[in-house]
Amino acid sequence: MADFFQNGIITTLQKIGHRTVQELEDEIRPYTTHRPITLILPALYSEFETPAMHRILKELQRVDYLHEVVLSLNRADEDQFFQVKELMRQLPVPVQVVWNESPPIQQLIEILKDSGFPFGIPGKGHAVWVAMGYVLARQKSYMIALHDCDIKNYERGLLARLVYPLVSPRLDFDFAKGYYARVSQRLYGRVTRLFFTPLVRTLNRILGPLEFLEYLDSFRYPLAGEFAMVTHMAGSIRIAPDWGLEISTLGEVYLNTTLKRVCQVEIQDTYEHKHQRLSRRNTTQGLMRMCIDIARTLFRIISQNGIVMSESFFRTLGVSYLNEARLALDKYQALALFNGFRYDRHREASAVEAFARAINKAVEVYIQDPMGTPLIPSWRRVVSALPEFPGMLVEAVQADNERVPT
Repeated sequence: MADFFQNGIITTLQKIGHRTVQELEDEIRPYTTHRPITLILPALYSEFETPAMHRILKELQRVDYLHEVVLSLNRADEDQFFQVKELMRQLPVPVQVVWNESPPIQQLIEILKDSGFPFGIPGKGHAVWVAMGYVLARQKSYMIALHDCDIKNYERGLLARLVYPLVSPRLDFDFAKGYYARVSQRLYGRVTRLFFTPLVRTLNRILGPLEFLEYLDSFRYPLAGEFAMVTHMAGSIRIAPDWGLEISTLGEVYLNTTLKRVCQVEIQDTYEHKHQRLSRRNTTQGLMRMCIDIARTLFRIISQNGIVMSESFFRTLGVSYLNEARLALDKYQALALFNGFRYDRHREASAVEAFARAINKAVEVYIQDPMGTPLIPSWRRVVSALPEFPGMLVEAVQADNERVPT
């Protein structure tokens, strides 16, 4: 039996029963009359060329309780936009495609930049932010759900479990984070297992105890791309445009609601998606770039709460992280052997050493520029400065979707 233990300071909703997906969907469906759900799918065009995306679309064909799906499409030309729009028509609910490279959307981005809003390098964070703005501007959804588009073993039950804690009027949550096991005859999820969790625990041991770090440590998969939130919260959060997206989102949730209204949900038994290369010697790509962005985001969030991190602190951090990560190696080796999985201790230890270098690089970059990459501002701030902007965004998206190939 799966565990039901409630450790940490947020609620954990584990899969411990035998409830079918159909039963769950039958309960959800009536709630959506008063609590409509929008599913946001941030996707690259290249993901539509993979079996994973076609499996996701096949599963979503059986989901009829959504108010709408908003696909935020990146790295697509005009022909590819029309191809994606045609593919999305197979879903049983209304679909809007936000084509981020379209001339109308790019013109709106330039308006934001000219008004002094930081926008940084285009990526997943921008795709999520623009899609959220479109949903908020229409004011027709009670909540937003989001999941990645590279899930190779996607099942529609993932979505039902993710939205249930917010859509059910018998519960009282503003935010739900999905979690799952990254395992398939070996343990995956190195960035969470060997980098993020040991780093957070090291920071809490040196600086703490700090409630925010205990909050982060309560999530079983804090770097998961799957979450749901009520729309009144979505308007208040800022988003990191880089790999710090998930951590910045958790930080903003922490600031905008109470802990009792935050939960994590076991949305699927196992989860398989594309794996990033570690690129041990190259800090500009792969998992190394991801770890640097995450660490910088984490340092910034801690410092904005008034915590002073000195040069001596950072020296201690590096040594203490290595110790915490080596303890994690012992735990995961025991877990792997107990389950008969392959476990390459040298490979895992090499990853820890690479992550330690990533932390050092993140410290170096942070000291040079503590503010780092600016977060994309909240939609409430945008509306305050440019009241007409949400309407312009809706018009741009709808104009794109009404176009036909020439």
